[in-house]
Amino acid sequence: MPYIGSFESAGMGNTYYNGLEPLMAPQGRGSAIVVSILLLGMLLHCGNVLAATYTVGDAGGWTFNVVGWPNGKTFRAGDVLVFNYNPAFHNVVGVGKNGYDTCTASSGQTFQSGSDQIKLVQGGNYFICGFPGHCAKNMKIAVNAL
Repeated sequence: MPYIGSFESAGMGNTYYNGLEPLMAPQGRGSAIVVSILLLGMLLHCGNVLAATYTVGDAGGWTFNVVGWPNGKTFRAGDVLVFNYNPAFHNVVGVGKNGYDTCTASSGQTFQSGSDQIKLVQGGNYFICGFPGHCAKNMKIAVNAL
C-alpha cells in the first residue's frame, strides 16, 4: 500500500501522493468562490423544496361550504393551492379582500381548468367561485400566507 502523506516539493507547497500521481492541494480564492456559488444554489433550491401543496376542500374539492377549510392550517408564501372541481359548474377567481367580502368577481383572475394550481403570495389571498350565487353559498376561501 503506497504511503499517503505530505512532503515539500521545490516551490510546490504541500503535495499529496495517492499512489498514482501527485495531487495539488486546493489553494486560492477560486475554490472559495466555487464553494460559495454551490452553497448559494443549494439555499435557493431549498426554498422551493419547503413549499407545500394543499388540495382545497381535501377529498371533497372546491365546492359549497368550503369557507372554513383553511382554519387550523399554516400557509407560507410559495405554497400551492390545488382547486379540483367540475369546470362546467364552477371556476376559481382570485380577488382582493373587497371582492371576497362582497362576492364580486369583476376584477379578478379567473381559472377554469377544473384542476388549477395557484401559488400563494405573502399576505392575504382570496378566492371565490364566480358562478352566480356560489360565493354566497360559502364557495370562497381566504388564506393568509406568512
